[in-house]
Amino acid sequence: MGVTVDEFLKMLNDLPEVKLSDSDSWIALKVRDKGFGYLWERTETVGLKATIEEQIALVAERPEVFEVQFTAGRFGWVVVHLAKIDPEELFELVTEAWCLTAPKQLVEAFEARR
Repeated sequence: MGVTVDEFLKMLNDLPEVKLSDSDSWIALKVRDKGFGYLWERTETVGLKATIEEQIALVAERPEVFEVQFTAGRFGWVVVHLAKIDPEELFELVTEAWCLTAPKQLVEAFEARR
């Protein structure tokens, strides 16, 4: 169990049009210039966009894996500790964050290929 930073970055290759933007402290994950996540390599954590309901459920169910990052509008961002999550679950959460952000046609094309 657990995902390394390199394994996480490789997961992103399976999602269309993901761009990474480096800053001093984190890497922003974007699709068509809209953010859906952040990676903090130093702490081996990822922040992902989710619905507020999912944010609440994840944190309540496994606070050792997930923590509240912030809320913005109808979205609740969640911090994921990479060392404590299964790769398949993480990919599902990353894909959901991407789907919440990408344009509808891009999401539909992606889902049709899956």
